[in-house]
Amino acid sequence: MNVREFDFDLPPELIAQEPPPHRAAARLLHLDRQSGNIQHTTVAALPDLLQPGDLVVVNNTRVFPARLLGRRVPTGGAVECLLVRREGTEVAGGDGGVRGGRRSPAGTEVWEALMHPGQKLRPGARVVFPPQRGCRAGDPGEGMRTLHGEVLERRFYGRRTIRLWTADGSSVNEAIDAIGHVPLPPYIKRDDRQDDRDRYQTVFARHRGSVAAPTAGLHFTTALVDALRVRGVQMAEITLHVGYGTFQPVRVEHVEDHRIDAEQFEIGAAAAEAVNAALAENRRIVAVGTTTTRTLEAVAVAHDRRIAAGAGFTDLFIYPGHEFTVVGGLLTNFHLPRSSLLMLVAAFAGRERVLNAYRAAIADRYRFYSYGDAMLIT
Repeated sequence: MNVREFDFDLPPELIAQEPPPHRAAARLLHLDRQSGNIQHTTVAALPDLLQPGDLVVVNNTRVFPARLLGRRVPTGGAVECLLVRREGTEVAGGDGGVRGGRRSPAGTEVWEALMHPGQKLRPGARVVFPPQRGCRAGDPGEGMRTLHGEVLERRFYGRRTIRLWTADGSSVNEAIDAIGHVPLPPYIKRDDRQDDRDRYQTVFARHRGSVAAPTAGLHFTTALVDALRVRGVQMAEITLHVGYGTFQPVRVEHVEDHRIDAEQFEIGAAAAEAVNAALAENRRIVAVGTTTTRTLEAVAVAHDRRIAAGAGFTDLFIYPGHEFTVVGGLLTNFHLPRSSLLMLVAAFAGRERVLNAYRAAIADRYRFYSYGDAMLIT
């Protein structure tokens, strides 16, 4: 299957740069995947579109401020770093605490990251990420909330292995939370703001670990969750920490040749029990987002069409031809052309029906991507 089959033309002005005024105020395109019928409504109408007994499964991962802005040492050149995945913690002292002839401070963490400018950041390069731009050594802001780093290894597609530490050995995570920026997707053409720390986070967010929000969940409010429960809709939470792979372009010509990065998931006993009960009783399971969908389908593949509690990693890439064994409904945002996320949606509802729905959304001026409107497929 050629990647070009998942292309479409999107007017740039339809790419949402701001969240809607209220979470549940987003528009909702309801697609019937059997008939192809389309209904235009709002996310607030979701309780009327679902049935008593449906099980809605959400992703409760929490986005952390993974984008760091700093400078090279000693030249002062600007550096940008997007933390992708923590690979471990080094302990000072002993052979394991020495890198490149330098002894690691206590609490040093090793991360995979995307760094710019990549051509200048070779192994051994030193960087510093202060509390604010322009902070120089000796300034009052230089201290506990300053992160220091050293590039350890060059990897593919601009990625680096970098070690991070604070001057006094205090928590690297606390420093990241204090000075990091919300990693808004690259198609949002503005700097992040303080309010993005709330709006680029779902109301379910509990477990820190994502570099991107599971955006279908951004539309929920506590009032909407309450309305679903009054309707008789059950809710369950699982965790999948969204990695940079969610933005990773499909660089191959044929869909089947694409690979996605492995991402960490965890399913608790209560969620596994709820999903398995719904499956046994032939009740519909509605996944909120592609991350939830991939997790449920990956675990079901590994456990004979059932959900087992536990943690692990999944690199399941869902594209047309996949047999869905758990998910019977999908709430999702509108995705990039030629993206693995669009391919997953096409696998669920059919490529032609999905692209037809996208054309209808464009004609009706829906807002696209992370801060945009939503589509419910049942």
